[in-house]
Order: sequence, then structure tokens, then C-alpha cells
Amino acid sequence: MSVVEPKQIWWTAEELAASGLPELPGSKRGINSLAERFVWRCIEGCAKRKVGRGSGWIYHWSVLPLAARRKLLTEAAEAPDERPDRGAAWAMFDSLPETAKTKARTRLTALQMVDGLHQSGVTHVHAVAEAARQCGSSARSIYNWIGMVEGVAPEDRLAYLVPRNRLAQRKPIKAPCNQAFMDYLKSLYLRLEQPTYAQVYRDACAKARHEGWDVPTNKTARRRLDAEVPRVTQVFAREGEGGLMRCFPAQIRDRSTLTALEGVNADCHKIDVFVRWPDGTINRPQIVAFQDLYSGKMLSWRVDNDPNKVMVMAAFGELVETWGIPRHCLFDNGREFANKWMTGGAPTRFRFKVRDDDPLGVLPLMGIKFHWATPAHGQAKPIERGFRDFASSIAKDPRFKGAYTGNRPDAKPENYGSRAVPLDTFLKVVSEGIAEHNARQGRLSATARGRSFDETFAESYAKAPVRKATEDQRRLWLMGQEVGKLNRNSGQFQLYGNFYHSNWMSERTGDRVVARFDPEDLHSGVHIYELGGSYLGFAECQQKVGFFDVTGAREAARRKQRIKKAQKELLNAHRPLSIEDIAADMDARAPDLPAQLVAKVVKPVFSKKPVTVPRHQVTSDPAVVEARKAFESRVEQRKKSDPKPKAVGRFQPASTPRERFRDAKDIIAKSEAGKRVGSGEADWLRSYIELPEYRGFHKVEQFAKRDDAG
Repeated sequence: MSVVEPKQIWWTAEELAASGLPELPGSKRGINSLAERFVWRCIEGCAKRKVGRGSGWIYHWSVLPLAARRKLLTEAAEAPDERPDRGAAWAMFDSLPETAKTKARTRLTALQMVDGLHQSGVTHVHAVAEAARQCGSSARSIYNWIGMVEGVAPEDRLAYLVPRNRLAQRKPIKAPCNQAFMDYLKSLYLRLEQPTYAQVYRDACAKARHEGWDVPTNKTARRRLDAEVPRVTQVFAREGEGGLMRCFPAQIRDRSTLTALEGVNADCHKIDVFVRWPDGTINRPQIVAFQDLYSGKMLSWRVDNDPNKVMVMAAFGELVETWGIPRHCLFDNGREFANKWMTGGAPTRFRFKVRDDDPLGVLPLMGIKFHWATPAHGQAKPIERGFRDFASSIAKDPRFKGAYTGNRPDAKPENYGSRAVPLDTFLKVVSEGIAEHNARQGRLSATARGRSFDETFAESYAKAPVRKATEDQRRLWLMGQEVGKLNRNSGQFQLYGNFYHSNWMSERTGDRVVARFDPEDLHSGVHIYELGGSYLGFAECQQKVGFFDVTGAREAARRKQRIKKAQKELLNAHRPLSIEDIAADMDARAPDLPAQLVAKVVKPVFSKKPVTVPRHQVTSDPAVVEARKAFESRVEQRKKSDPKPKAVGRFQPASTPRERFRDAKDIIAKSEAGKRVGSGEADWLRSYIELPEYRGFHKVEQFAKRDDAG
């Protein structure tokens, strides 16, 4: 049980006279007389000289009369303890700056010195005086520090010795502000259009003048806005879900628990190099690559004009053929990966129209679990880090001089568009770059630990249980697939204008089947499967009428949904006024414009009667009339006798860019058809095809042709 002591331990004669305690005189002389009568100054430890300015004595509360002591103890027992408990005291101590903590340590050192001297036999008064001398402080300060830790355990004294001004709870002083003004200001500011604060403040002030609201200063309103609306809510209101997700760290996934080929991820990347394809097309090629999740090694890749399912199937086929069948695949949500050839029949595929008779794709048939990465979220695909080499190293290879395009529209090199590398050269450099990417030492991932991706993959691959593909499985990734119905009479199957048949098909007429084929060689035949995936047989191409190229973590997600839902509710609470109401209010408050400012468009008024403008002023002077007739006669004779000769050797280009490009195409068409081209046309064409205008129209035309073909 703790001992109750009064708040004030030591009293001066003046303080006792003014205290009003019972059985004590009300004057300083009376207190001094009482002290002399009861010999207070001779009681050991109960009287001491006052330290500091002035002189006199101070007395311990225990020498007072019984009634005075009883009242002091009663007041101390009834008064609440203003000191915090030890947990709150240490929490406040931890939150203070280092300067305040240093002062508390100095005070604790002084009190420990007092205790040591007192225990060695020195009187309390002399111990305090000596500690004050050594610490460079006053004895009165040390007595105050002793009072601050009265009844506190020695191990907790440091937390209670911090300066009292640091422990005072200061209430923030807020300038008066109209809440309606702040609601209007917040509703204007918290919008996806991201208006500037200065603009919002001006509009809110205009509304305040109309309504008669009190207007705080610009900085005061901004501080009030930041204090009332959390930063995350402001970001969500002005930048949407993308900005909200940037306010929280991305999920960190541990790949060290995987093994080689247990999981792969794939994505497409446009390389920043102009490439000339065999058909003459020039563009930036797309690469699709499969990367091992455990080691980071690039396992297979393909290049094409645009992302498509055929290049994805080819790269996947190389992966399975060379290394084996993975257990998990992490894909981007693009159409080239969500195609029915790869993922048909999967319940989580939300691309293309889903039909009940869709055939199973390659991944479900091979028992591979696939996962979709979060759209527009590069952190969800580790291969994005690997593609950085394509932008920083491979695309800037010296052999690509003049063909590098820059990784941004505003980062084009000076020699932009001056060259396009042949496809063979491009493939050679990319192949070397990927091999160097896999073999580079010093990788700092958790699995590589300073080794290369090749070494990391090889070590785990040698011990990992890898599934190899059978001959029947090889048909799955080497073929496209199409659902159709066998002819009801002959069982013949038609695909892209070609007809396929085998004798066994005559027994299954009218059945709906799945045909798997080589997209680049439709004449090589098709493999027929049931809709459930059972293999039926091979059918040869019977009628070759054409050649066609058909290439053309769960918890993290729930957390994001909770964050978005909470921020939406918080945003609605901070944005009480809708922007539609504000817009309607602005229209209602719009002042009437002066008459001279209303008319911004002038409408011409024409007379309904046609106005005839004479070619010449009619005159009755015979001499003038005769001279005019003679002049007109000479002009007519000159036209008949000397017609305007046709321009020979000169070519007049059209006035508009599109017409000039059309003229250039006509000249090229005449040249290819073996027709004669004038020298003027040839000279003009040679200079025109070097201009950016021609190259731009030519590229647009090539893109349009390729889109039509796809």
C-alpha cells in the first residue's frame, strides 16, 4: 500500500502564513514565533536554509500541528494523481527528442549522487548541496527533482524526470473557419480532374462572397484541408485506384521455395529497334519470352510483327520440347495469352466469347495451372525486370546503329529512323543478348546469390522432378485448333477453304469435333479430336484450294479490395457536395455579361436578290468602246494562233500531302507495270521518297494492309 504524502513537502514562512491551514498564524511573524516556540529548526532533517535569492528557513510539513497535517493529507488523498502510470510515462519519454532525454539523464545522475552521499552518512541537506555543486545546478532544482520522483520506483525515475513543459498537453489553436466553406473547398479539390489548389481556393472564395461566409486565409484553409482529409484519401480522390495502390508497398513474393521449371511466367515486349522484314515492312518487333520463376533464366522466345497466339504457342512448344512441362504458368492478361488454343475451357479466362462447346486448351489438357497477373501492374510479373536488358543493352547494341528508336517519344536519338536492320541480323543479336543475359555472373536475387541464371537453373534442374512431353502431347502445342462439324453425308471436314478426309470419318458424320493443325501449313493435314479431348485420328488435305497463314496472391487481392472500399466511403464523407450541384450553383450565380460581350459569332446577312457586279464600267464614249473591242479581238486571235504548250520534262506536284503521296504511288505503279515514266516525274519521285512525308504515309499504308490481312 502506497504512502500518501502532501503535494508540497517544504514550506517557507510566507507560504505557511498564506496557506490558511488550521492552528497556524496568518502572518510571517506568527509563523516564526511558532517555529521558535516548538524548536522546528532543531529537529534533524525538518528545517534547512533556503537556497537561492533571499534568506530564511524552509520547514518540512511533518513539523506542522496535527490539524494542519491532517488537512494536507486529506487534500492529497482526495486530489487525483496528475502523474501518468509507468507505461504512459515511458511511452511519452520515448516520443521526446534527444535533448529532453539528455536533461532527464542529467537529473537522474544528480539524484543518484544525492542517494549515494546520504547513504554514506552525509546529511540530506549537505548531500543535496554537494550534488548541486558538482552538477552545476541549484539545490532548489534538486529538491524539485526529488519531488518529481517521490514514490516512484528507482528503475522508472528516468521517465518521470523529463522537463514538465514537454509533458504538457497543448491544445492546438485553430483559427475560426466556416464549415460550409471547407465542405465546398474539399468537394472542389477532391476530384479526378486534379484541379490546382489555387484554382479551387478562388472558386470557393467566389462562393463565399455570394453566400456571406467567413473566408480563412489561403494557407489556413490548406492546413485545415490536410488536417481533415488524410493524405491517402486525397491521393485516391485525385489519382484513382492507381494512385491509391502506390501509397502501399507492393507484395513481396518469395521464389526461393520453388524449384527449376516448377513455375514460369511469360509476357510480350516491344523492342526499341527498327527491323526490316523479308516483305519490306519496317517496324519495331515484338518478342514473347518464357522465364523460369525460380532462377530468372529466359527459357524460350519468339519474335513477330505483333503479339499473336501462334508465336506464344511456338515459344511454349520450344519450352516444353527443350526443358519439360512446367507445373504453373503466370501470364499477362493479353489476348495473345488468353486465346482458346492455350487456355480454352478454363473457368478464369475472361477474354473472347465463352461457349459451352469450346475445346480444352493446351494448358488444361497438360494439367498445367495458370494464373493471370494483375492488369497494368508490372510488379506482378518478374519477367518485366528481365526485359530491362532489352531496353538498356540489346537495343543499344553497336550493330543496331541508326535503328535504335529510344525508349520514349521524347528520347529519340539524333540518328532516329536512319536505318532498319535486317531480320537475320536482328535475330542473331537478340539470341546473343539473351544468352549473355542468362550467363552473366553477379546476379543478386535470393536464389542466384552472385551466380548466373544459367548456373542457378542448372543446379536446381538436376534435382527437380521434371515432366517430359510424350509424342501425343507434342501435337498440342504445335497445332492451332478449330471447332467444326463433320459433313453429314461424307464426314468431310472443311477448314479455311481446304477439305480434309479419312476413311474413318465416314462413320462419324455430323459430329462436332476439334481440328488441330499447323497454322503455317494447312496442306499438311489436320488431327481430329473429340470436344472432350480424345484423339480420333489424322485427316489428309483432299483439295488444296488455297494457302492461309493464321499467324496473325489471393490475400493481397482481398486487401486491395478492402482498401478501395474503405477509401471510397471515406472519400464520400469528405466530399459532401457533388460536382454536379456545384456546377449548377455556378451557372445560377453566373453574372449577366455586358451587352457588348455577348455576341461572339457574327452571322452575315445577305440580300435575297442576287447582286451583279459588272465586269467594266459602262461608258458611252465611242473612242473607249472602240479601243476595248480592238483589245478583245487581239486576245482571241492570240489564243487561236498560239495555244499554251504542254510542259515537257517538268512535273508539277500536287498541293496537298495526300495527293503528293498518291502521285508517287501512281508513278511507282507505272514503273512496275513497264510503262514509260517522264524524266521530270522520275526526278521528283527520287527526291520525294527521301522525305519524312512519304515514309510516314508508307508506314501507315503498310500497317493498314497488315491489319486487313490479320
